[in-house]
Amino acid sequence: MTAMRPQSGFSIAGRFDPSGRGSRRIARTILAATALSSILTAGAVAQEPRPAECGLEGLGTVVVAAVRDGRSFTLTDGREARLSAIEAPPAGDAEAAARTALNALIGGRLVVLRQDGPATDRYGRLPVFAYPEDGGPSTQETLLEQGLARVSARPRDAACAETLFARERAARAAGRGLWSKAGAVLDAARPAEISAVRGQFAVVEGTVRSVRESRGVLYINFGRRWTQGFTAIVLKRRERSFGRAGTDLRSLAGRQVRVRGWVEQRRGPVIEAERPEQIELVNATTASQ
Repeated sequence: MTAMRPQSGFSIAGRFDPSGRGSRRIARTILAATALSSILTAGAVAQEPRPAECGLEGLGTVVVAAVRDGRSFTLTDGREARLSAIEAPPAGDAEAAARTALNALIGGRLVVLRQDGPATDRYGRLPVFAYPEDGGPSTQETLLEQGLARVSARPRDAACAETLFARERAARAAGRGLWSKAGAVLDAARPAEISAVRGQFAVVEGTVRSVRESRGVLYINFGRRWTQGFTAIVLKRRERSFGRAGTDLRSLAGRQVRVRGWVEQRRGPVIEAERPEQIELVNATTASQ
């Protein structure tokens, strides 16, 4: 709101004021009040729960009956929900730590759910972001910041993804949780180690040696021999979306790059990148790490 300055010589009350001092005092008061209102409004917006930033549809407040694993839980009405946009460890001590942490965060508690994507996934689970009833960061953010999860290959909402990656980078820089262990980020120069986690979610980092196109597919090669080395692939029809997000795939040769996704074994180990968030320029995020 912009305060309107009264004409010189008249007060807001309509009485004539030859000096104009009264009207100027009133104008200054209105401007000060407007500025204060703006500050208070900005503060209120900054304190709003993060779901508004992510633009996700609210599902209401529910009670968590039980935590099943590092990102899945059941509600007291029998429905099963799954935290979207993150990947929790599949097994072992890391999975147990994630499950324990999730139980401490939401087990038996009231949480606010916001829907992320379709009503249910193929297993009938609700894909959601979960927030404490009294406000604060999402459960996803907390798990990421503790190093107990990684950002998934397909975060749907760009605003959510930006926040989640920031939390993951903080945990990685501090060496918390998963990031304290060898192999948390696989070396693209060691394809055998990548092949060993075939069928699992992985984060792979290395220097791109070449980018080639063949039959509608871009091959981002990290090894000298593409038949043996690690490769990230992107369907050419998706190339434009990467460009809009600021990643020129054809200029990646010689760059240090981090790729995340599900490892497949073709000739060598492969990760197919469907969304721009799956390919990060390491030197572009160093300042945040």
